[in-house]
Amino acid sequence: MDMDSKENAAPQLYEKMTARESAATDYDDTVVDKIDNREVFDLIRTINDPEHPRTLEELHVVRQEHIEVDDDASYCRVQFTPTIPHCSMATLIGLCIRVRLLRSLPARYKVDVEIYPDTHVSRDAVNKQLADKERVAAAIERGNLLDVVNQCLSARA
Repeated sequence: MDMDSKENAAPQLYEKMTARESAATDYDDTVVDKIDNREVFDLIRTINDPEHPRTLEELHVVRQEHIEVDDDASYCRVQFTPTIPHCSMATLIGLCIRVRLLRSLPARYKVDVEIYPDTHVSRDAVNKQLADKERVAAAIERGNLLDVVNQCLSARA
């Protein structure tokens, strides 16, 4: 996409969080390690923005404080913030977050992905699309869309 066709040609960039320090128990398979919001953040922070050569973390689209995890209840909720209130990529970004979590978290988890309140003009409509399991399943089966999602989820060179 060329610079002239971007909705937000010059998004504000934010500093990345430092890497989580490893502990000896991280590598001990006998220790039960509950999933927390930092672990989920680490899973989604490196997702590439579909419009910019930046990650969702660098654009402040995802933040650790907007992630709720209850490992005992097998529940995860991620709220994300599009870079502009009328972002046409919001549904795609939400889909990328959902796909990454569905591929990474244990199958027992229920995952909700939504736009953070008061940050997008079509928040309710986008959230409804992201919550529709059949629509999400159909979307990720479509070849072209799946290619775009996989591109966002792959590491940049």
